[in-house]
Amino acid sequence: MNERPKIKDIAERLGVSAATVSRALSDSGLVAEPTLSRIREVARELNYRPNVSARNLRTKRAMAVLMVVRDVGNPFYLEVLKGVEATARAAGYSVLMGNTENDSDREVEYFDMLRDGHADGMILMTGKLPEREGFLASIAGGAPIVVALEEIENAGFPHVMIDNEGAARNAIEHLISLGHSRIAHISGPVPEIMSIHRREGYRKAMAAAGLAIPDGYEQTGDYLLRTGQRLCQALFALPEPPTAIFCANDEMAFGVIHELRRLGLDVPGQVSVVGFDDLFLSEAFYPPLTTVSQPRTDIGRAAMNMLLDMMSGGLTPRQPVMMPTTLKVRGTTAPAPK
Repeated sequence: MNERPKIKDIAERLGVSAATVSRALSDSGLVAEPTLSRIREVARELNYRPNVSARNLRTKRAMAVLMVVRDVGNPFYLEVLKGVEATARAAGYSVLMGNTENDSDREVEYFDMLRDGHADGMILMTGKLPEREGFLASIAGGAPIVVALEEIENAGFPHVMIDNEGAARNAIEHLISLGHSRIAHISGPVPEIMSIHRREGYRKAMAAAGLAIPDGYEQTGDYLLRTGQRLCQALFALPEPPTAIFCANDEMAFGVIHELRRLGLDVPGQVSVVGFDDLFLSEAFYPPLTTVSQPRTDIGRAAMNMLLDMMSGGLTPRQPVMMPTTLKVRGTTAPAPK
């Protein structure tokens, strides 16, 4: 079996020092042309690959970051991962995906991986820390952590966010402009901050239009499709059901539309539905879902760039980085029935 090619093999082939080859392959900027191109060409010919384990021993870095999410089965996170991974790979890092499924023990395990040096930093997308006494103090001043999209108050972590309240308010204003006055809301988990902000946007838009929110029109969900179905049943068991439903994510909106069809109700002829996230399935759904679109890949890039700055010793940003949203008006909203 042939031995794995080494830096010294490239150096001997070209008659240069091993140090010169190492500097060229690490993109140090210290090796000039044409030597740089010749070294890279021979490295490709020999199928040279760096010894990651040896490099990690030298640098005392894992050269990996953790991206921790609440449900890896949710396609929303895959678009964020694209941005994270593209930026990480360009900087020489790999990305490990952590799936908590809202399990506190699993959450702790991922933070332990970080503290034990299996990863150099973390992008946290669960919206919360493990519910254990003194946990925040135990990670204070530790490895770099960036919170993406979700929000964790008083934790001291930098955030990449959207204006959840403003985006929700725009969605409700769209429904009001179509003549809807009986508008219900299925929120995410409360008291998580993101869910509260989206609910607050709903409430403020209704209040600004002078519209009441009847008892039962606010339902608390958990971002799952089956929950959208179940809470839609609850809304249509009310004496006066809504003519429009704003859901805190697309997956629950899919569940709502499924249940409305089971009840024999037309979407959007009898009931309008708005989601939040703009999953790639939302445009392919029938009818295509009206939803709040987030720039997921750009969010991933921004979070990873912020993490790279922190890992290289940069200052922790004091203010969150705010990303734009757009209301994509499609086929699930129409004028209120007369």
